[in-house]
Amino acid sequence: MPPRRRVPVESGRAALDAWLAGGDLVPRETLATAVRYTVEELSVLAPGRSVELRVPPFAAAQCVEGPRHTRGTPPNVVETDPQTWLGLATGRVGWAEAMDTGLLRVSGTRADLAAYLPLGTEPGG
Repeated sequence: MPPRRRVPVESGRAALDAWLAGGDLVPRETLATAVRYTVEELSVLAPGRSVELRVPPFAAAQCVEGPRHTRGTPPNVVETDPQTWLGLATGRVGWAEAMDTGLLRVSGTRADLAAYLPLGTEPGG
């Protein structure tokens, strides 16, 4: 079952378009909405509970089919900052580049989201 939407698609698209146009200069609320929207988009694209994606302080979600995590520290975790996440989600930053620069922290054998990124989040789309 797809995740319940918390960010209306129109609001999420508008926030993402604003981030694409302004990057580091967007207001914190716009950044938060863009992050939450794209994390939800990943959860729709890759439903499941085997990987936990964390983009503090704005969002966290479980995604990707496979063994379900139920208690304690998840075995498969992807964590990054909001700007890097949006870069990955939009294709402005590549998975390998984020890994090589230390902007992306992953643990576990299933914690590779490169096959799902970028999300297909073209401006205005």
